[in-house]
Amino acid sequence: MRIHIATDHAGLEFSTRLQEHLTAAGHEVTDHGPVEYDPVDDYPAFCIRAAQAVVADQVAGVEALGVVFGGSGNGEQIAANKVAGIRAALVWNLSTAELAREHNDANVIAIGARQHTFEEVTSFIDRFVGTQFPGDERHVRRIRQIADFERDGTLLPDPRAL
Repeated sequence: MRIHIATDHAGLEFSTRLQEHLTAAGHEVTDHGPVEYDPVDDYPAFCIRAAQAVVADQVAGVEALGVVFGGSGNGEQIAANKVAGIRAALVWNLSTAELAREHNDANVIAIGARQHTFEEVTSFIDRFVGTQFPGDERHVRRIRQIADFERDGTLLPDPRAL
């Protein structure tokens, strides 16, 4: 599987070590930056480029996921979610990593590098990458509703207005 990675300065060390971990596990890793430590770097472009690459690969039929890091992971998740077709989930334990795939078919995860040890981070990512979306109808329906809104603003009728 191809895994796209991006971070800010807070996650740079994790990103470097993670690339080694994922490559050793047989994945193809693409690093979208940064390439050097800068305590005032701006993460949005790195994360958006990683998310765009995930979408481009998936459209081309390439199996791909993304991982974005930051101090908390929140800003990185927000940035990735601005890319049409991305479902980025903030992950903080094994359960959220697994549910991100099983319930939301998330294709990017965001992790707070200052919140976890490297061992925890690799366990979250390994669980995320190793979990398949089972395609349960209720989850497919909900994901489609999000995609419809993203595409053209379509929402289901408000039941309070009926």
